[in-house]
Formats: sequence, C-alpha cells, structure tokens
Amino acid sequence: MTLQELKSMSAEELWSLHEQIASVLASKIAAEKERLDRRLQQLGVSPSAPPKKVSHARRPYPQVFPKFRNPAQPGETWAGRGKRPRWLIAQLKSGKKLDDFRIRSTV
Repeated sequence: MTLQELKSMSAEELWSLHEQIASVLASKIAAEKERLDRRLQQLGVSPSAPPKKVSHARRPYPQVFPKFRNPAQPGETWAGRGKRPRWLIAQLKSGKKLDDFRIRSTV
C-alpha cells in the first residue's frame, strides 16, 4: 500500500486497517511466544520461573602487604595502592623521600 493510497482513505477506513494490523500482529506475537516457550522447555528451563540471580561478588584478591610505614605512628602503613595517606603527603612536602618510609624486607 502506497502513501498516496493511505492519504486518500477516510478515518474509518484507516482505523479498520489499524485494527486488522493489530490483530495480525497480536497473533504473530502469540505464535512466536509459544515457539520460544517450547524451546525453553526443550532446554529444561521453565518459562514462568524467575531467572537465576547472577552473583556480583568480587573475586578474591591476594592480601597486599604494606610497603611504607609512618615512623611517628608505626601502626599507620600504606601498601602503595590507592591515594597516598595524609601522613605520607605531609612528610613528602617537608622534603623527605618516599624511600625513607619503605619497610625493609627481612628475607
């Protein structure tokens, strides 16, 4: 059907055409849904069952040992990841070097 033919149709004719198209589409959608439901049953999945929850848990990472220690507060350490701690930033601004705070390996 061309655009010219559609323009020449009355509102009632267009509405009738719309209803016919909607019913054909509804039957095609129902048939496709039925086909997909049968396929799900073949795969062993219930179409009405809710989908399984996907776990978004983070994977386990190995422990990261500290590499730097605050000499004024030995309990304050930093592994070298993420933002630098405030105590380290202050010490670096005062002129000290990052290696001054490195934890020496005993191995």
